[in-house]
Amino acid sequence: MSGISATVGAVWKQESARIVAGLLRLVHDVGLAEEMAQEALVAALEQWPAAGVPDNPGAWLMTIAKRRAVDHLRRSSRLTDLDAERPASGSHTGAPDAPGAPAGGDIQGEPGSGDDVLRLMFIACHPVLPTGARVALTLRVVAGLTAAEIARAFLTGEAAIAQRIAAAKRTLAEAQVAYGLPDGAELRERLSSVLEVVYLIFNEGYSATSGAELIRGDLCLEALRLGRLLAGLAPDQAEVHGLVALMEIQQSRAGARTGPDGEPVPLHEQNRGRWDRLLIERGFAAMLRAREAGGPPGPYLLQAAIAVCHTAEKTDWVRVAALYESLERLMPTPVVRLNRAVAVGFADGPQAGLDLLDDVQLADYHLLPGVRGDLLVRLGRPAEARRELERAAGLTRNTAERDFLLRRAASLALPEHDGPLLGLSADSFLTGLAPATARAYEQSLRRIVRALGERTPLSAVTASQLAEACSGAWPRVAPRSWNRHVSAIRSFTTWAGTPILAAGLRSRPVESVSAPPGPRPVTGGVNLRERVLWSLLAESGARVGAVLGLNVEDLDLDDRSAGPVVWRSGTARLLPALIGDRTRGPLFLSDRRPGPGRPPAAVDLCPETGRRRLSYERAEYLCKQATGHTLRHFRGTTI
Repeated sequence: MSGISATVGAVWKQESARIVAGLLRLVHDVGLAEEMAQEALVAALEQWPAAGVPDNPGAWLMTIAKRRAVDHLRRSSRLTDLDAERPASGSHTGAPDAPGAPAGGDIQGEPGSGDDVLRLMFIACHPVLPTGARVALTLRVVAGLTAAEIARAFLTGEAAIAQRIAAAKRTLAEAQVAYGLPDGAELRERLSSVLEVVYLIFNEGYSATSGAELIRGDLCLEALRLGRLLAGLAPDQAEVHGLVALMEIQQSRAGARTGPDGEPVPLHEQNRGRWDRLLIERGFAAMLRAREAGGPPGPYLLQAAIAVCHTAEKTDWVRVAALYESLERLMPTPVVRLNRAVAVGFADGPQAGLDLLDDVQLADYHLLPGVRGDLLVRLGRPAEARRELERAAGLTRNTAERDFLLRRAASLALPEHDGPLLGLSADSFLTGLAPATARAYEQSLRRIVRALGERTPLSAVTASQLAEACSGAWPRVAPRSWNRHVSAIRSFTTWAGTPILAAGLRSRPVESVSAPPGPRPVTGGVNLRERVLWSLLAESGARVGAVLGLNVEDLDLDDRSAGPVVWRSGTARLLPALIGDRTRGPLFLSDRRPGPGRPPAAVDLCPETGRRRLSYERAEYLCKQATGHTLRHFRGTTI
């Protein structure tokens, strides 16, 4: 079974975008197309273990998905639209019926073409969506990335990405976005978002955020293919050619980027003889096309120029640093400044690079301590370098990167330190607590240990380092949450005999909000779901939409939080009864299952009960009926 599951997963990674794009030609709805594709995936997981993998698994999946789409369109009285879209009977190009596939061949066929995928990208990047939603949706439906992988690319939370994708699908459906490729002025307006998406897809393949492998070559090749298609569609856009040049040259290094055991090889240590000269030449050709297109250099063209510098026998780091300075003026982001620090470290010395990192804020981004550790090694400060490299290893989710960082940290010769290490001290502290208290403190302490390094000697930690780590770990939490984390850390430092370490941590004032005038809800006899909703709004002070958008898998019941939404004892007592045996899906469910006419997006459907997420409108109506108030009245109040 595990072998079949792996096969299904591999096929899905390769074919999902083309399947969704092909379905989009039928249903003209991105959310519905992806849902039908997911149903085909479920059918494969159910049928292939018994019937075997079909000869053409992509065509099998497309056949199942198309028939699901046909059933939906028939139920929606849109069969006329289907007949106009599909070819005449008997002219299909699909594979013969695979075991378990529905009978009939008139709606079989191969997954969508490259143009179909390109149309899918432009629809997902439509101007009706905010930029973040365009990128997230395209990564989901075109690249087939999970919400966790997209979240890593955005340096944000997985739950927020899932909600963003679901909201984007709803917006596209409500706006009835036209199916087709843009042209003229609209093409130029929507191109920058599409380029951003393509490069994020490439980056996920070039340096995988998780898993055992450093490189996901399939994503790199898919991004290159899409980039080349875009270049053909918009030949007069210099930035398109700049992006293609950047990806061609970066992909040329693929064979030299990993060692015999899959470990990463830094750029300045790579054997340049193993670089793919054909891809480099294609990158040069794309740069020439960008120059012919004219116009001021944009961010992708500047990054391509940096990549060109590395193709020389010896990298001109002074020029690279100057190009990064120009790039930072166009894109003043922490990641660009981090890369500039690397270049400056080679051009002007490691101390100059280290100085540039002083004002770079990137919480939980493993490359920041990784770069800092490398610069410290070159400065001859192995103890500090080892702590930074171990911090980086603790932050990365890629196995190959983690092993490489740990090996490098272990190779540094260090003097013996007196006293316990931070990680072991935290373990000893938690072991001596009552179970409930240990669970409450563990998340706070683990976050700080990960930020400072498990093997950092407790005696080497300073108050300013601890305060900086706390600010970076929880930059935007509510005062109540901040105070809870600070309380846990103060207890630990007092236990360790170093209370002075918490001197830089200050509790934050919690504003008390008076209850709104008018009658208060009587919880007796009120549905448990409404009681939990009102209590959660009152205790967290979060937006109504954020609370209704919570999923069961997002909840940390021990920490009483779900991302930025934090609650207290009243909600904590009610939540287990509401959740029951559920392990995933929306926290707040409607009373009925959805009808066949318009199924909800997958993220809004509970896979265990078949019920959809409770809507804002329904929740508001029930609240007014029971209390005479809107839901917003309960935010930050006392029930």
